[in-house]
Amino acid sequence: MADLDLNLLVALDALLREGSVARAAERLHLSAPAMSRTLTRIRTALGDPVLVRAGRGLVPTPRALALQEQVRAVVREATALLAPGTPTPPAQLTRTLTVRVNDGIIPLLGASLYQRARDEAPGLTLRFVAEGTEDVEALRDGDVDLDIGVQNALGPEIRVQRLGEDTFAVLVARTSPLARGKLTLERFARAEYVVASRRGMTRNPLDALLERRGHVRRVTGVVPNLLAAAALVARTQAIAVVPSVFARSAAALMPLRVRAVPLETGSFVVAQAWHPRFDRDPAHVWLRRSVKTLWDELVRDARPVSP
Repeated sequence: MADLDLNLLVALDALLREGSVARAAERLHLSAPAMSRTLTRIRTALGDPVLVRAGRGLVPTPRALALQEQVRAVVREATALLAPGTPTPPAQLTRTLTVRVNDGIIPLLGASLYQRARDEAPGLTLRFVAEGTEDVEALRDGDVDLDIGVQNALGPEIRVQRLGEDTFAVLVARTSPLARGKLTLERFARAEYVVASRRGMTRNPLDALLERRGHVRRVTGVVPNLLAAAALVARTQAIAVVPSVFARSAAALMPLRVRAVPLETGSFVVAQAWHPRFDRDPAHVWLRRSVKTLWDELVRDARPVSP
């Protein structure tokens, strides 16, 4: 096992315990593709298939069975060695935590997280940084402690925890005619649109959905972020299609109404990602648990939007 680092040993232990790539991935808060790549690395390092197909499941090879107890013992000893001593109470934590998140999440989730930190861990400073390249190196290097948003492929060692799903909603000024009456597909398609795009793009997947229904929308404004889009919509007759979580928070801050999109736009998964070096860090544990709890509360308290 000389070629296996601790992360691979932990993954091998999970694979042998679960006998399933999907369940091992869930156990380690990884995606199934990431765990599959990790299994490939383990197979290369050991020169053995480790797990082979048997019917609909996977079974360990003789080599894997011979290593199973040894691997489990090494992981157990390493975990005990690296585990912190007496857990630090949140009120005693003193640290700056950097959270990478888009501006659509900050007004609601970010504000709730900030207030929780003030109440439970006043020694912590939360530094929110904007999304950019979403590079994984920032997580590996410790420049970003936690990444919240729609996660793409981040590498096999990055932990990913699913927070939940979000959908899209329409933001419209309370004084706009589109704030009253049923928002039909025809009214929706004829509206003037404000689009939030860091790259200044005017098209997004909504255009293709409308075109399949025989409509072409008119984009009359492009702004760099969602907050700017909401502010512009609040004072004009234009509309913006934005994530529902953001729409609710923007409507609480500005004279806006939230309406349902009159066609199926699907949903998207929001997750938080971090490097495993922070798995047992007390401040980081507090941060991740708080984010998950607050997101669950947001979903539980969400009200359906009007058509």
